[in-house]
Amino acid sequence: MSFENKVALVTGGGQGIGKAIALTLLERGMRVAIAESDAEAGRETEQDYKAKGEIAFIETDVSREADVRRALDQCEVLFGGLDALVNNAGINIVKPLAELTLEEWRRVIDTNLTGYLLFAKYAAPALKARNGAIVNIASTRAVMSEPNTESYAASKGGIVALTHALAASLGPEIRVNCISPGWIDVSNWKKASKRKQARLKPEDHAQHLAGRVGRPEDIAGLVAYLIGPEAGFITGANFMVDGGMTRKMIYEE
Repeated sequence: MSFENKVALVTGGGQGIGKAIALTLLERGMRVAIAESDAEAGRETEQDYKAKGEIAFIETDVSREADVRRALDQCEVLFGGLDALVNNAGINIVKPLAELTLEEWRRVIDTNLTGYLLFAKYAAPALKARNGAIVNIASTRAVMSEPNTESYAASKGGIVALTHALAASLGPEIRVNCISPGWIDVSNWKKASKRKQARLKPEDHAQHLAGRVGRPEDIAGLVAYLIGPEAGFITGANFMVDGGMTRKMIYEE
């Protein structure tokens, strides 16, 4: 599928899943803006991928309304419009509930959830003009948890609900869908200064019904499908991309 001359903005596009999404969309002909708070990662990705197509790094704190508006304004100046928004930026604070501060809770919610709302709100006019699409990246943590992850789980659950609310508010001109990744090995997709090969064991792969841990490309391919014309009848949906883990019965023996 080719997206020649179409424009996408990917938040958190400097590392991890976001970087893989940016690469996939570039390779399919899109012009890509990456809204990224880590300047080192953003500039590195822009440099790494400039031979693939038109890409621009815009330093952005997605939790700040002024930054969001500025990023979208810069995208308009650089590329002249917007066809797809991929809300992907996120942080995690793992901390016992008794020690979690209100400031830390708010930092996670503001980045992982409020940032998605702000980008959808201010990107909507440009997306509506082109019958565009939004893809929100949530997590299987929206429906299952480990201890000490309250802020992260709440933010990801909120993204799933925000997705169908946005689909109702912005349709039919704009379709809005959600992807909930499971265990995705992003070790090779981090910025160079933090890159380290993951030591995955056979047991790590075997616990998945699909027989392996996920890769960022697994998510990027679905993003490309969901923003394309073949997904024209899909909106308000959440796709679990987790190798089957949320469907696996687990008993201790």
